[in-house]
Amino acid sequence: MENKKLKILFLQTFPLYGSGSGTYARYLAREINKYHHVAIVCPDNRPIDGVKIYPIKMPFNVAFTGHPEWKNCRLYKDISNREILTIYKSFLNHAVDAVEDFQPNIIHVHHAFPFSWAARFIKSTYQVPYVITIHGSELPTAQKDKRYIALTIDALRKARRIIPNSYYTKDWMLKIFGDEYRKQIRMIPGGVDINRFYKVDTKDIDRQFNLDGKKVVVFAGKLTPYKGVKYLVRAAKKINGEILILGDGPERKNLEQIIKEEKIKNVRLLGHLGNKTDFLVKFYSRAQVFVAPSIWDEPLGLVILEAMACETPVVVTRKGGIPLAVKDGKNGLFIRPRNSNDIAEKVNYLLNNEEIRLKMAKKAREIAEQRFSWNLIADKFINIYHKFGYFKNNGVNSLK
Repeated sequence: MENKKLKILFLQTFPLYGSGSGTYARYLAREINKYHHVAIVCPDNRPIDGVKIYPIKMPFNVAFTGHPEWKNCRLYKDISNREILTIYKSFLNHAVDAVEDFQPNIIHVHHAFPFSWAARFIKSTYQVPYVITIHGSELPTAQKDKRYIALTIDALRKARRIIPNSYYTKDWMLKIFGDEYRKQIRMIPGGVDINRFYKVDTKDIDRQFNLDGKKVVVFAGKLTPYKGVKYLVRAAKKINGEILILGDGPERKNLEQIIKEEKIKNVRLLGHLGNKTDFLVKFYSRAQVFVAPSIWDEPLGLVILEAMACETPVVVTRKGGIPLAVKDGKNGLFIRPRNSNDIAEKVNYLLNNEEIRLKMAKKAREIAEQRFSWNLIADKFINIYHKFGYFKNNGVNSLK
């Protein structure tokens, strides 16, 4: 049974680049597709190494916290009741079309909702079981907007496994949706492609961005208030280095305003890099320090794992799932949320203590390799797919 090639259908709400869950789905699909057949229903058509893509034509762009590739992106908490129906109908139609064409053994839903609602229908009618990864970014919306609760509770109830990306995400999910799902839960963190993210030569970006001889501090991610980037920008005047902000989003205008008003000279907003992974690796590699000053309970920031894999120590808030990857004083340092002075102090400590910094850099890579490599993560999912996959021909694992 373990040797049988499975057909796994991913249902992903967002594009494959520009968000943590898109990145997660992309890398996981690529890794699993080396051994099985993977297809993805998503609002994207960019190819992934042999993975079959079923592109969604979105009725309108909508996300939980915004999306850097969707300039006029609306938020789930703001859309009307009828617009929720419009999104659901669109997702359901695309999912059913993919099921009829691809004939999956199992469905892997990304986010607690709204794609899980379509998976629930498909399980009832097509007899295809599903698992759900809880990424965490959907949880603030569910907490504030009760319209998403009832259908999601039903979808969670019928999932064969519910897979939060950190223990914090697990506890948060149970608090919102209720305690009845404990037996279905298995925590599996996100991962990093250690063969793609590793320390590389950066002379070319030194020339391109005039970084030669400078100490560099990097942030990468969506520019939303949750990410706390304004506290890094406000810390900049006290930091002995160049601060590069990679990413885009609704917070960008606010950051530009702070830089202008406070006459900050050592911060550069470089925008969203899209699918330029090589470029991202160079910035991670060039940075002496990576900073993630989140003020919300970050499920597990994949950018933190990427920076670690490139041998960069991280300065992060002790929020949500982040402590799963960061050990204070080993591969990074913790800072207090909303505290620019603390950011400046910790960043400068690492910039000024090369021996300590290099030791942390080696440890960061080691932790990424040993605990967060995508091949380790993929193995855990493959075991779940084998356990619950539905095979019509021989009746193995038929639905209970």
